[in-house]
Amino acid sequence: MCQLFAGRGDRVLAVCRKASPELDGLGGAAEIIPDVDVTSEEAVMGLGRRLAGRRLEVLVLNAGILRSDAGISGREFDLAAVEEQMAVNAIAPLRIARELVGNLAAGGKIALITSRMGSIADNSSGGYYGYRMSKAALNAMGMSLARDLADQAIAVTTLHPGFVRTDMTDNGGNVAPKDAARMLVERIDELTVATTGGFWHANGERLPW
Repeated sequence: MCQLFAGRGDRVLAVCRKASPELDGLGGAAEIIPDVDVTSEEAVMGLGRRLAGRRLEVLVLNAGILRSDAGISGREFDLAAVEEQMAVNAIAPLRIARELVGNLAAGGKIALITSRMGSIADNSSGGYYGYRMSKAALNAMGMSLARDLADQAIAVTTLHPGFVRTDMTDNGGNVAPKDAARMLVERIDELTVATTGGFWHANGERLPW
């Protein structure tokens, strides 16, 4: 997504825990802001101070982790992993939004990168308690943001990128990262206040809550 935004001339701020060869490859087309752990109140407040007074047009909240679980029966079920996923996937985006929403003017956009695994209606296989719960919480956050920011003409969308071949999926997905990024950018571009608050697949399909 950074490559796509930068390639069309947008000014990109890439906030990350640490830089990567892919981000470094953007050169001067993007400003890399490393050492931001989104679960750290101090780090996020520091980001807010760094960006004070800078106007943002689009805020993409993309940080996320996936931890598998061993099923609900028995003490081997890892509640700490559930709490970790809630902290990164649900609470951290809210922390970032709280810190940076003031940087968005009328016409601004917020995109939450979620998963259809956060859909309650779409859950046909169970399991993945921490991941599903955290993404459902993120989806709820997106709807509240959409409602609360509508009168400021700031639009919010909640986007499922597809089953993407990344480190998170052990490269087992069926969608290439560049294709997922292209579709996500298309959905963000077409977002307006009239369509705020939706839960969408990157391919344009509306997803059930």
